[in-house]
Amino acid sequence: MKKIALHWQIIIGLILGIVWALLSSTLGWSQFTIDWIAPFGKIFINLLKLIAVPLVLFSIINGVSSIGDPKSLGRMGGKTLAAYLVTTVIAVSLGLLLVNLIKPGKLIDEQSRIDNRIGYEVWAADNNVEIKDGINYLQDPEFMERAQRITDLSRSELADASVSEKMQTANKTKSSGPLQPLVDIVPENFFASLADNGLMLQVIFFGLFFGIALLFIPVAKSGPVMKAVDGIMEVFLKMVDLIMKAAPFFVFALLAGVVSQMAGDDVGKVVEIFKGLSWYSLTVFLGLAIMIFLFYPLLFKLFVRAVSYLGFFKAMGPAQTLAFSTSSSAATLPVTLECVEDNLGVDKKITSFVLPIGATINMDGTCLYQAVAVVFLAQIHMIDLTLGQQLTIVLTATLASIGTAAVPSAGLVMLIIVMESVSLNPAWIAIIFPVDRILDMCRTVVNVTGDATVSSIIAKSEGMMNYNPNKDPDEAWEVDEK
Repeated sequence: MKKIALHWQIIIGLILGIVWALLSSTLGWSQFTIDWIAPFGKIFINLLKLIAVPLVLFSIINGVSSIGDPKSLGRMGGKTLAAYLVTTVIAVSLGLLLVNLIKPGKLIDEQSRIDNRIGYEVWAADNNVEIKDGINYLQDPEFMERAQRITDLSRSELADASVSEKMQTANKTKSSGPLQPLVDIVPENFFASLADNGLMLQVIFFGLFFGIALLFIPVAKSGPVMKAVDGIMEVFLKMVDLIMKAAPFFVFALLAGVVSQMAGDDVGKVVEIFKGLSWYSLTVFLGLAIMIFLFYPLLFKLFVRAVSYLGFFKAMGPAQTLAFSTSSSAATLPVTLECVEDNLGVDKKITSFVLPIGATINMDGTCLYQAVAVVFLAQIHMIDLTLGQQLTIVLTATLASIGTAAVPSAGLVMLIIVMESVSLNPAWIAIIFPVDRILDMCRTVVNVTGDATVSSIIAKSEGMMNYNPNKDPDEAWEVDEK
């Protein structure tokens, strides 16, 4: 297995997980799978959650503080951050628009969705999670009997959970004011925010505030802090790397457990799950295609003008191809620099500043996918996310993109953060694992294309772009083997 690339190992693991789930469902072994295999999948989720918060914190601080001296780079830094934030918000909003129009999660069999919903309500009660859509299937005696068949809880325990959850929702709604969401972003105790997964926006706020403050401190004093932050971030990235080495086994266990738990001993439910995945994948592909072939060319037409539609894709072809094959903005960065400098004519002073920051904080494709994934997973569990919750997804995905490491599978960690921000079970990410790798490759192309677009816009506004439409990109592009 060592000679097989990691992504192929993960694909093999998820295929074996699906095969095992189908086999156990057919033979009536689902309970064995849930008891003896699924726990390893939970360990995988716990490991990802373990490093998610500190990884986001230190990545945000590192990304913001890397802007440099605010006096000399303030104008360019402001333009760069504003441009990246605008494109990210548009990407998330596009994802939400498409998933709400297409509704891929609602195309699954309704009976399977009801079982999913009951499982969600039981999970919410066990984890003291507030259900905000005002629906409680456990209050209906018919569904309570159904819940007893798919869980090991008694009728009295289910009833108690139902009443308790409803009281929590009512009390919290009464005490909340119109500006409470804004108040909730600013922590009164940062260490309490670190300990509570539901307070991720507060951690992001602190990371942004800390990173901005570093920009206004003399380099002699901020330098050691920035080096320490950079070193700590590297440690957490290495932890992600080590976890991902065992990912094939964990993915097998997680996928086998989740599918077995959702399907039970009914193979037909497994078919329904994957029918929903095909619509989910098409929704994500459509959003990513709109970003690449419509949105970014439109930005070029409006702000750069010098580059033709085909000329842009010809210039960025090598970087986009590498991004697709590696699923890593960081690994693609050397090629992106070459393409933007040599083929698009952007000054090196711009690329050396804008592109590395973009590889860290600009994750348009990842944010779009996260928005679609979260709403899709909510839909297959019959959860109607409110407008406020969907706005929370926009805000969380946008800010969390600053902390998304530019390596494969890092978006998985951020997806957990976004799901927890709207009170959804992070273990559901196993449902979208079968198609995640190919989507990861496509969304990395969007991320890299967005970096190139923003750097070109900044260069044009600063008068530092000299595009030559007659230059052959194939002759200009060479990658330093180092």
